[in-house]
Amino acid sequence: MLTPVLALASWTLIIWIWMYLLRIPAMQAAGLDPDEARHPGSLNVLPSSARQVADNYNHLHEQPTVFYALAFYAQLASAGDSININLAWTYVGLRVAHSLVQNTINRVMIRFSVFALSSLVLMAIAVRCVLAL
Repeated sequence: MLTPVLALASWTLIIWIWMYLLRIPAMQAAGLDPDEARHPGSLNVLPSSARQVADNYNHLHEQPTVFYALAFYAQLASAGDSININLAWTYVGLRVAHSLVQNTINRVMIRFSVFALSSLVLMAIAVRCVLAL
């Protein structure tokens, strides 16, 4: 159950690198002083390609926190059976797919569909953990 946690945490760090590979040059091209970026919304002048990766990085700190909690619960409560492990890997794969959609083509309905599917997988893990009580 914990290897998918490691995979998603590692993916989040890859997105962090991707974000700054785009953000720093975009800030330089826009002539922004880094001190101007201390308030929310101050980077809205950056191109969408730089902002959407930053948005995705933030998204990887939202719903996946529930995944991390459920994965640790499943591991500690001996609910990390093969079904939950497969669901965990499915969740990680869908979150990677969500990142790739958001950070490249950023088609909202495609992104939402992947997000909704990942949410259903997360709910399945939660239900299976509750049933394992």
